[in-house]
Amino acid sequence: MRRRLFFIQTLSVLAAASGSILTGAVGRSFASSIEGHRVLDFDLLDAGRQRPVPTRLYLPQTASQTHPVPLLTFSHGLGGSRFGYRYLGSHLADAGIASLHPQHIGSDNALWWGNPFELVQRLQSAVGDSEARSRVLDIRFSLDKILSSEVSPLLDPSKIAVAGHSYGANTAMLISGAQVKETGLNVGSLRDKRIRAAILISAPPLVGQGSMEEVLGAVSVPTLHITSIDDTINLPGYRSTVEDRLVIFNAMSESQKTLAVFNTGGHSIFTDRTTRSGPEISERIKKATRELCTIFLRESFFEELEETKEQGLGEQVPFDRMTSSEQSTKEWLVKHNDLVYRFVTPFESQKSG
Repeated sequence: MRRRLFFIQTLSVLAAASGSILTGAVGRSFASSIEGHRVLDFDLLDAGRQRPVPTRLYLPQTASQTHPVPLLTFSHGLGGSRFGYRYLGSHLADAGIASLHPQHIGSDNALWWGNPFELVQRLQSAVGDSEARSRVLDIRFSLDKILSSEVSPLLDPSKIAVAGHSYGANTAMLISGAQVKETGLNVGSLRDKRIRAAILISAPPLVGQGSMEEVLGAVSVPTLHITSIDDTINLPGYRSTVEDRLVIFNAMSESQKTLAVFNTGGHSIFTDRTTRSGPEISERIKKATRELCTIFLRESFFEELEETKEQGLGEQVPFDRMTSSEQSTKEWLVKHNDLVYRFVTPFESQKSG
């Protein structure tokens, strides 16, 4: 069996949140107002690749030309869509951070349609080298289009981050600077220098690449790693546990990194689904996840550093002096302490089990 560059084919059953593709003219958007944000759907087409990139944008109501907002772009897991991970996108938008969710045609929810006897073949194609690269290009293309659209004056192009769950976390690592090796692959073209931070939820290893230190050692942007002790993939011929997530975390030696390991919840608890953990635990894990992501993004976008500059207190502030960010993180840990198995920040190890 040919080694898979980015993802192992048996990870295929790990579908992200489901949804259906909206049809309409390319470039047309649909907008609706929900609480403190607007939801805009764009039916984009990358003409150069002849590849549709349906995209959803959660845009804060507070965004304006005088106060443009930061932007997160989110890569869904295998079998997902732009409609997934609403719990995160809507929360970030209410908190003043736009959230862009492109759909990866070729590894989206269409995998589950059609002849069930051809499902394995569809899944194998979805996790191949070509689709893995195409997902990165989807992120780039959707960013390019949104940042040149009518909403671009409302977005701050200097404050862009990426996030992903499962297969999407692989995509996030690649666009953040992971160094993969394959004949004919232009590794340098995968990194997007606009990315200032990365959130990796349930990240599987980039298989067939040797040591993760070599693959991920060049990732220098701040990273947030989120998993749980039950975040396990257990399939015939393949097993991946939370230990793989920890290997990825430890391998990013150049990244200013944070790790949160919850003490309950499986791989799919980080989607919009209510999992076997039950509705209460599912909602609590999602709540803790979106709150931590918000804190991390605010830290990564250097809001405190900018405030310090405005006060005339100097051009650079050491990370360990950003006391309010540290305090916010500690408050998060106290609030969700009964859900946390292990927690590590750039400041110190807060809790380990």
